[in-house]
Amino acid sequence: MKITATTLVLATENIDTDQIIPARFLTTTERKGLGKFAFADWRYEKDGSPRADFALNRPENSAASILVAGKNFGCGSSREHAPWALLDAGIQAIVSSEIADIFRSNAMKNGLLACVISSDAHAILLAQPGKQVSIDVKTATVSFDGQAHAFPLDPFTQHCLLNGVDQLGFILQHGAEIAAFEAKAQQVAA
Repeated sequence: MKITATTLVLATENIDTDQIIPARFLTTTERKGLGKFAFADWRYEKDGSPRADFALNRPENSAASILVAGKNFGCGSSREHAPWALLDAGIQAIVSSEIADIFRSNAMKNGLLACVISSDAHAILLAQPGKQVSIDVKTATVSFDGQAHAFPLDPFTQHCLLNGVDQLGFILQHGAEIAAFEAKAQQVAA
């Protein structure tokens, strides 16, 4: 899995999950349709009209699918709606120097790449919105300006992302082995 796209920047630090998707929109378990609520309180005026100065609303960011976020992105409460909303809004990856652990885990489990890179590399991306960036899951790197910057990626998550499966999908791939184990355990118990 490789993503090559331009970036949009939200440099604010400590963006929590309630800012990503406010609690009033958590009334569904459906993933579709949540993108319009991503950053709703920052993205829209009280009358519902879009704020022209917000990054997701600017025409130059319409094709951007990599969000470069300020430090400690996704802090706050655990809610899978946050990565769902970002994915539905067209964001395929988050890049920062620090991403909250629970958000990062939820994001990766849902196919939203959450890449933690060095502060120096992050500073370059923050300063240059619209930069062309490639993210390669196989090599666990974020590349730009001819340089590859590693991000941590455990083997299980990497396997799931490369094979397009979540944890349940991974387990279901091993259905025959699980059934054989259960049958053997029942024989031993009998």
